[in-house]
Amino acid sequence: MAPLRRLGGLLVAAAAVLTAVACGASSAPAAPGASAAAAAPAVREVKDATGTLIKVPAQPKRVVTLTQEDLDAVLALGVTPVGITNGQGIDTPPAYLADKVKGIPVVGNLLQPVIDKVVEARPDLILAGDLQDQQVLDQLRKVTPATVVTMAPADDWKLSFMGVGNALNKLDAARKVMADYDARVAAAKARIKPAEVSIVRWNPQGPSWMEKRQFAGFVATDLGLTRPAAQDKDGTAHSMPLSLEALSDIDGEWLFVSTLTADGEKTLDEVRRTPAFKELKAVRAGHVVPVNGSVWSTRGAPLAAGVVLDDLVKALTAA
Repeated sequence: MAPLRRLGGLLVAAAAVLTAVACGASSAPAAPGASAAAAAPAVREVKDATGTLIKVPAQPKRVVTLTQEDLDAVLALGVTPVGITNGQGIDTPPAYLADKVKGIPVVGNLLQPVIDKVVEARPDLILAGDLQDQQVLDQLRKVTPATVVTMAPADDWKLSFMGVGNALNKLDAARKVMADYDARVAAAKARIKPAEVSIVRWNPQGPSWMEKRQFAGFVATDLGLTRPAAQDKDGTAHSMPLSLEALSDIDGEWLFVSTLTADGEKTLDEVRRTPAFKELKAVRAGHVVPVNGSVWSTRGAPLAAGVVLDDLVKALTAA
């Protein structure tokens, strides 16, 4: 119930009246010679994922995102950031967002901002994902006090997205995005039959399956799909890499498999030729679906959820 209580807190905070500072809040006449340009902009107070009250611009103009899910979220809300980070495990932005972020400066790797580059972006709002390094947070808040932790480790993507919408003062737009997603899910459920899906990331060390509260698992659950018994865990982690002897843990009616690196792809290609892999029921049924690792194997927001949803529907309706 904690995430639901926090969402309620977000909505209450968002309903608060704007707190104007400097001359913006005063009804007294301006001093002679005072310039309107010198007035400080209005600010709002929002509660971030840690429960901390943070003052943010009422209308942020220069947003920096430190995670893929925050980048996805702001783009879904029509905001173009002035600084972003690379995707998980790669030295480029997330591939599925590449066409939307061309020319935007990269200020570091995922949750590892280079402070000098953040300073160069001149942000008035930093969305820090689930950054937990207090020293880095302190450094970021010297760049701008409006540094918001948008996600707690146990949060689902929808709660995090609404937190981003609140920080941007775009809760109505965020509700519309979620309503559109729910409508897509409802339409998709009417087209597919119930199925058991295995969601796996192939690493150089072997495959890891995702628990139900990992990002892609949420979308599968929204569609009413089930998971193999070994994967039916209500957590937010990946399993440890499995050996070939434990491949039965990734078996299911369908196997959606992704990689993040060239080494992972090479290992998967090698395993595909082994008897253990060929004996998986998903393999024998021709139900192995390669999917985009930058979407399925990480965390995202509405744009990534739409990709996962489309991949699932395409595979299951083709069958």
